[in-house]
Amino acid sequence: MKERSEPETRTAPARRRQSELLVMLRREGRLDVGPTAARLGVTQETLRRDLRVMEDAGLVRRSYGVAFPVESGRFETPFAAHSSLDVEEKARIAEAAGGLIGTAQTIYVDEGHLPSLIISHLSSIRPLTIITPSIPAAVEASDRSDLEVQLVGGRVRDLTLSTVDHEYGSGIERMHIDIAFMSAQGISVENGLTTSDPALASVKAAAVNAARRRIFVGTHTAFGVTAFVRYSTVAEIDAIVTGTQFPAHRVSRYTQLGPQFVRA
Repeated sequence: MKERSEPETRTAPARRRQSELLVMLRREGRLDVGPTAARLGVTQETLRRDLRVMEDAGLVRRSYGVAFPVESGRFETPFAAHSSLDVEEKARIAEAAGGLIGTAQTIYVDEGHLPSLIISHLSSIRPLTIITPSIPAAVEASDRSDLEVQLVGGRVRDLTLSTVDHEYGSGIERMHIDIAFMSAQGISVENGLTTSDPALASVKAAAVNAARRRIFVGTHTAFGVTAFVRYSTVAEIDAIVTGTQFPAHRVSRYTQLGPQFVRA
């Protein structure tokens, strides 16, 4: 009786290649199929098969010849890698979010690359106070004379360049914040806004509780993803700002829970 051959995507070389792909994705933030196939010495079709297997396993997300790591569980992409991803989409989101501040004077800017981009789009006839755990956001805001910056102290997380584990509490819970721009590794109707680190989640939850208005900002790749710790439900968010890559037919799943939805 002839032995059945193991599917090509399940052979030992394929599994090793997929493990290497996952390491590359998590280090670099994205992989283009053509150049990556050349780096690994395989055909583009072989690489696409590998990525399909990894997508089925919930490890990657594919889009038009590009693959991205799925930020689930305890994994998250480093700040430096995020800064080179979805650059145009993030710029549109940041500009749209900055236009939503209205009469707000105290503004919380969450950790992450995208929230820090909002700083350059904040405009008001009155001075604004920026509260943030994000070192890049604090540096960006400190260059403007019309912004007063309060950096939330604590241990610095090298992955996100933000502060957590505040010895005497973050102080955020005692503040009256007009508007909070929130980020998350994942957002879904079922599991809300999630992140990988419980210490980071506690800072985010404090900001959500202290803010009069909460706005989630994130690229289309964050939707449908669930990370380790939930810090907010979708119903607690007042507005969601993302890119036009997010399918219009899926917007109602979020708006029926309450938030305004902006595709920039």
